[in-house]
Amino acid sequence: MSSAHKLTRDCAATLIPAGDIVVLEAGTEVHVTQALGGSVTVRTPMGLFRIAAADISALGGEAAAEYGKKDESVLSGPVDQDALWESLKGCFDPEIPVNIVDLGLIYHLELSPGERGGQKVAAKMTLTAQGCGMGPVIAADAKSKLEALPGVESAEVEIVWDPAWNPRMISEAGRKQLGLE
Repeated sequence: MSSAHKLTRDCAATLIPAGDIVVLEAGTEVHVTQALGGSVTVRTPMGLFRIAAADISALGGEAAAEYGKKDESVLSGPVDQDALWESLKGCFDPEIPVNIVDLGLIYHLELSPGERGGQKVAAKMTLTAQGCGMGPVIAADAKSKLEALPGVESAEVEIVWDPAWNPRMISEAGRKQLGLE
């Protein structure tokens, strides 16, 4: 996927891989390289940037309608491990078109009783490379996906480095998507 658009307004974006927040000015030509998990990755002459769901409208009406579609698949029923893992399949590294579960970035998910009658989620995840500035952005996306589940009152997502991630951690489904099989 790569389609060109001119931004219709100034737009906050996250510089990839540094993780710095910048403003892309109205009129900037961007090429969409990935639109997954509610955000859009765009290429400009200045580099790669992630545009959050709240700012997709800066791409213009048609693009906003195409890329800004809400995920209608709401998980129902009691919160359990399967629901947690499934929700995180909607979270993506902005440079890699495979979800963070199939990339093997999620190491641990734990449910415990919350203080208000719901469930608390504790998650441990890693990144494909230490020093990636996108870590806090990806972790915040994961936290948001978990907290959107009915019955979850809070989630904490911790980035860990042990064990170190390696490509062997990619699931069979992820390998297929990346053309590694």
